[in-house]
Amino acid sequence: MDATVPEIQRYPIGRYARPDGFKPASVGLAITSIESLPRKLLSNVSSLPRADWERQYRTGSWTVRQVTNHIVDANVNNYTRFKFALTEENPVIKPYLEDQWSELPDARNGEMAPTLELLNAIHHKWAQTLRSMGEAEFQRGFFHPKLDRIVPLWEAVGMYAWHGEHHLAQIRIALGR
Repeated sequence: MDATVPEIQRYPIGRYARPDGFKPASVGLAITSIESLPRKLLSNVSSLPRADWERQYRTGSWTVRQVTNHIVDANVNNYTRFKFALTEENPVIKPYLEDQWSELPDARNGEMAPTLELLNAIHHKWAQTLRSMGEAEFQRGFFHPKLDRIVPLWEAVGMYAWHGEHHLAQIRIALGR
């Protein structure tokens, strides 16, 4: 079955595919993706004129500004989820209302320099944590109420790497890159 145009616009790199188990090579690729996301994002947005921050990747979508803020908001949460999972036994994580966060003033029209600085800092700390983990740590997990199951960290790292690349692709589409 061919993907429809809206499906391609919504998921330009395809939907997330859940792995069937821990694979060190896949985890390593995911860590590299998380570690490199700030650099890739900055190369696309660092010198944008104000009008380009308001561009959308499809009609009715978030703006480049909102997507960028969403990446930061999500990854602050994701980093924290890893820390909880590494220090507690299957902690219950708190989902957040992404759509409502994207409508807050900082996401709609705030300065972007602090957002980009926070992205760089959180990814640096997160990658440092990820690179220090062994298989036993990646087997730990957290309970995700929306998924109604424990998500092992080896799965979460891949999911969050996909998430960053997914939104980066949307930003590139919005900017015609």
